[in-house]
Amino acid sequence: MSPAKAEKETTGPVSGFKLLLLTLMVIQNSSAVLLGRYARTSVPKDDLFNVNHLVLVTEVAKLILSSILEFHATNGGLLNSVKENILDRPLSALKISIPALLYLIQNTLLYVALSNLAAPIFQVTYQAKLATTAVVSVIMLNRRYNLKQWICLVVLSLGVALVVLGEKKEEKQEEESDKPSQSLTVGLISVSTACICSALAGVYFEKVLKKGESENGVARAPVSMWMRNMQLSIFSIIIGAMQGLGQGGDEEPQPYFHGFNACVWGLVALQAGGGMLVAAVIKYADNVLKGLATGVSVVVGTTFSAVFFGTILTGQFSVGAVMILVSVYFFSNELPKFLSGSKSVEMAPMLPR
Repeated sequence: MSPAKAEKETTGPVSGFKLLLLTLMVIQNSSAVLLGRYARTSVPKDDLFNVNHLVLVTEVAKLILSSILEFHATNGGLLNSVKENILDRPLSALKISIPALLYLIQNTLLYVALSNLAAPIFQVTYQAKLATTAVVSVIMLNRRYNLKQWICLVVLSLGVALVVLGEKKEEKQEEESDKPSQSLTVGLISVSTACICSALAGVYFEKVLKKGESENGVARAPVSMWMRNMQLSIFSIIIGAMQGLGQGGDEEPQPYFHGFNACVWGLVALQAGGGMLVAAVIKYADNVLKGLATGVSVVVGTTFSAVFFGTILTGQFSVGAVMILVSVYFFSNELPKFLSGSKSVEMAPMLPR
């Protein structure tokens, strides 16, 4: 498909397809958070899966899915595509090792956060990645944002503070000593660091994707998203394997797939499919869909967490959540005409992972 045709399809009337992507993003985001928390908190500590093992298995699944999609996109020319974009151009492929490392750190920290935060707290505080991505975009891509968008970022930050301060901690001391302990501080530090990694990796990845390459003065066709995903997965697997080998300690290392029950395998499938979904959103969707999907997933995750995990939500939490939902939506969308007296500058798309 030519770039012109792809652009035409992207900007054309694809509201039905965008609605499908929105639905899939909401389902994937909310399900991954809820299932991840359940998988980490519903079993005894000795039966917990190793986070590094889960990340590696997920990356292998992403590599397989990306290879299948690249095979389809190149009409069976997968091996030739690998030769052209990896073996013959190793320096170009090495650029992806940087976001691969950042994404690996991010994913690992997210599971640590899920183990220490209630799903609503995790969902809402993780939305700070939008503000972090905006700041990194200004620094790395020289982006400009209008006053409305910066106000939205301030409101979002205040909303996050309200949500954290409004969490009603349950003081019930569980007698089940074999369940893993939780720490709000560890969870918040983990999710904050994950936001920074997400911003750096996303903006750098966007820069690599959008920066044209040339060879001997001749412009080359851009590398496909599926090939870039393959490169990301390859480097993530290598880095994750090295990380696993470097983990020492007195404890006996757990065998691979220890604690991998049906719930964990479902989480692997959700995360692998989510990686492909992000690629589709980047290619076909816009900020309206991303903003709506982010906000709706927070609401869905909060609702189901209250139903299934008995999470207690205060009025302060609700106010903060509304502030975040509103700011996330209007950061990527125009204000109503009766609230805006001038034309707003369109925001350039961002690519958070």
